[in-house]
Amino acid sequence: MIHPTAIIDPGAEIDSNVTIGPYAIIKNDVRIGAGTEIGPHATIDEYVTIGPDCRIFQYASVGGAPQDLKYHGEKTYLKIGRATIIREFVTINRGTEFGGGYTEVGEENYLMAYTHIAHDCKTGNRVILANNSTLAGHIELGNNVTVGGLVAIHQFVKVGDFAYIGGKSAVTKDIPPYVIAAGDRATLHGLNNVGLKRNKFSKSTLQELKKAYRIVFRIGLTVKQAAERVRAEVEQIPEVVNFMTFIQESNRGVTR
Repeated sequence: MIHPTAIIDPGAEIDSNVTIGPYAIIKNDVRIGAGTEIGPHATIDEYVTIGPDCRIFQYASVGGAPQDLKYHGEKTYLKIGRATIIREFVTINRGTEFGGGYTEVGEENYLMAYTHIAHDCKTGNRVILANNSTLAGHIELGNNVTVGGLVAIHQFVKVGDFAYIGGKSAVTKDIPPYVIAAGDRATLHGLNNVGLKRNKFSKSTLQELKKAYRIVFRIGLTVKQAAERVRAEVEQIPEVVNFMTFIQESNRGVTR
């Protein structure tokens, strides 16, 4: 159902099973999948693709031009994955040519009110951004990341799978997978044990991750020294490999 007061560009491709509320604005070159609901007064800018079964609440601004001085009107894009929820007053910007042209929001993300996702960011699946959290440009979040309220993340930072960032944190360096980070500037506070248990990580997996975490962050080794010890002393299960690969490939350096 499309409310008669909604303004929809003829160039938009909207599935017949989409609901669009009063005074919503849908611009040119927008694609919206089946089962998605667009709330009243929401704005979907041009070059945006929204997957099926999403819900976008009132006053959200989705696909606006990047807030980047290098942007000069190039045709860039935003893609939003299936079953993502975008609450009131969320802002998500399209990509820039410098950043590859795409901002991408994964599947089953939950973006709470007033959150901001800047140009060229990429989020994995099942990501939660709590109220007023802010992603600067070119940030990458892995799967199952949770970002607390009032968190600010510096541009180009990467956050690994299942990481948890506590509220009111300022994040300037990469955050490895499976950990808790919090503070201004953010520091690590051990493994995200509660989140990992909720996601059914086995006891043996948690034990191996704990060993790797201790070697890397608790005994004063360099990354190279820690990697050698982890290979020698910790079972190389996929989670440990993912943890160490993230740390070794970090460009900004990891939060400690």
